[in-house]
Amino acid sequence: MVKPSEQVIKPFSALVFDCDGTLTAIEGIDYLAKLRGVYHQVANLTQEAMGKTGLTPALYQQRLDLVQPSQADILQLGKAYCEHLMPNTAQVFAVFQALNKPIFIISAGLRFAVNTLAAHLAVPLDHVKAVDIYFDEQGTYRGFDLQSPLIHNQGKSVFVREIQKTYSSILYVGDGLNDLAVKNEVTRFVGFGGAFYREAIAKACDFYITDFAELLGLALTEDENFFIQKQRASPV
Repeated sequence: MVKPSEQVIKPFSALVFDCDGTLTAIEGIDYLAKLRGVYHQVANLTQEAMGKTGLTPALYQQRLDLVQPSQADILQLGKAYCEHLMPNTAQVFAVFQALNKPIFIISAGLRFAVNTLAAHLAVPLDHVKAVDIYFDEQGTYRGFDLQSPLIHNQGKSVFVREIQKTYSSILYVGDGLNDLAVKNEVTRFVGFGGAFYREAIAKACDFYITDFAELLGLALTEDENFFIQKQRASPV
């Protein structure tokens, strides 16, 4: 049952999602670190960034300098994202897509891997914002986009504002401090703790869920819910 304070009166014009720890149950950089044998050093830095200090360019570079992922590693990460999709995500996305709602993914993750997950969820790649990573001809790591806003804790706000130029009413779903940074910029912010429960995020959110199935009650108007129920009831 949706509480009166949670009722959606005006339809959201766009939906924006974080990737790691939100759409997928893994943190991409930690997965890569495990492949490279530096998991504990990197995971400690990730936990610090997501739940305590926020993301900084220095911390972002420190993790990638430790991991040094190959192009093949990034390909494997993209597949792992899809294999570890959070329960009910695909079904919830299908509902939004049936309502013709634009979906965006804004991630501090590495672009090719995030694109792989986006394609799996039928999200247009021009609706994906992520960090570019560079390799040489042998597929050896050579660096990342140092100019990307997404390596800063406030970086996601840059892209939220860009989306708002076309879609004024935005619902945003994310799990970390760099997601929480957009809370006052969007119409409704929903914290997600289904993959990693972070107390600091939960306490700061007006809405906090641990299962994507709970999102529909926070994202759809009564009329939109009625439309979806009618669609499901219609014979094929």
